[in-house]
Amino acid sequence: MKSLRIIIVMIEAPLPFGDASARWLYVLLKGLIERGHQVTAFASCSNPSDIDQAQKLFANCDLRCFLHPERRGLGVKLETLRQPYSYVFSPELKQQLNQELTKPFDILHLEQVWAGWLGLKYKHKAFVNVHFLHSIDRGLPQPQLWLAAQAESRILKAYPHLITLSDRLAQAIHKIAPKSHIDILPLGIDLSLYPFIESKPISDQLTVGLIGSFSWTPTYAAAERLITKLWQPIKKQFPNAKLLMVGRSAKSALAKFEDIPDLEIHENVADAMPYFHQLDVMVYAPLVGSGMKVKVMESFALGIPVVTAPDGVEGLPALDQVHCGVCLEDDDLIKRTIEILSNPHIAKQYRQAARQMLEVTCSPEPVLDKLEQIYQRLLIYKEDKEKC
Repeated sequence: MKSLRIIIVMIEAPLPFGDASARWLYVLLKGLIERGHQVTAFASCSNPSDIDQAQKLFANCDLRCFLHPERRGLGVKLETLRQPYSYVFSPELKQQLNQELTKPFDILHLEQVWAGWLGLKYKHKAFVNVHFLHSIDRGLPQPQLWLAAQAESRILKAYPHLITLSDRLAQAIHKIAPKSHIDILPLGIDLSLYPFIESKPISDQLTVGLIGSFSWTPTYAAAERLITKLWQPIKKQFPNAKLLMVGRSAKSALAKFEDIPDLEIHENVADAMPYFHQLDVMVYAPLVGSGMKVKVMESFALGIPVVTAPDGVEGLPALDQVHCGVCLEDDDLIKRTIEILSNPHIAKQYRQAARQMLEVTCSPEPVLDKLEQIYQRLLIYKEDKEKC
């Protein structure tokens, strides 16, 4: 494909071990640059240290990072009502972005729904990549959920072209924006950063766990389900097993469970990798939660067997009893977990099949190949609009 002039707007800094979306953004920006495209990227960041890390990683790229602005005054409240969640974009980011958009460019690539506020004047040269929908997850309190759902609807209806991660999200978006063309593109993951664990050292104590961001409602719900519904039957079969919870806000979110025997909680760890290596099985069974689950993908990449609900493997061609355990009901989730812990052969089968599936589906090459095809279709659409 010929070199394109691409402008990207992100709501995270692109980092290989940052938040869930940050890992995809790292793959995206790195891959487009390596393929010879001329990229200017704008990232809105909540953490100053993320800015330093990202700008060192992409020192030879036009990556511009901006901290979230302070939210003060009546004007901010009015802006929140007019364009909900646009507050994450600073005036400096908007000013510099608008300057770039007055120059010639081929594609405006907007990552996540709220970035859609910034491209409305250029919607025929742009698309929004939708990672999840609040209207499905329902993790916000009222009236915030109503406000978020209305804002999602306004943005999605405005863009003729949209990208999302799964058939489920595509169907939900189509109901909101039936006139928009929707492409499906899975999140890419840099598998070179995840050495496959060929064999886990034998331990006297089996470890069942969940790693994620516990400030996100689906992860908290999955943790609560594991602790209150699944753990005791598993523990009965393996009396020496322990339960491990690791991630953002884990201790504060799970404070009411801290006295449970054999439950170990680690919050806001600098590096989750050592905790992944402790796991004999990752059990992530949310009741609801749209989008691809990066911690499940990372488990697959490393070779950690996974038991999950269908939402846990959304966007992946993962099959029950082939790549992992995929079940809806508590009894079945317990059964799959016990099978993995009891049978090293089953665990090995899942580990190898899941890693191979990721290599085919989510490694950078196939994902970026598909993205360039989407770019090409958008360019054709843009040319047709300009002729009219």
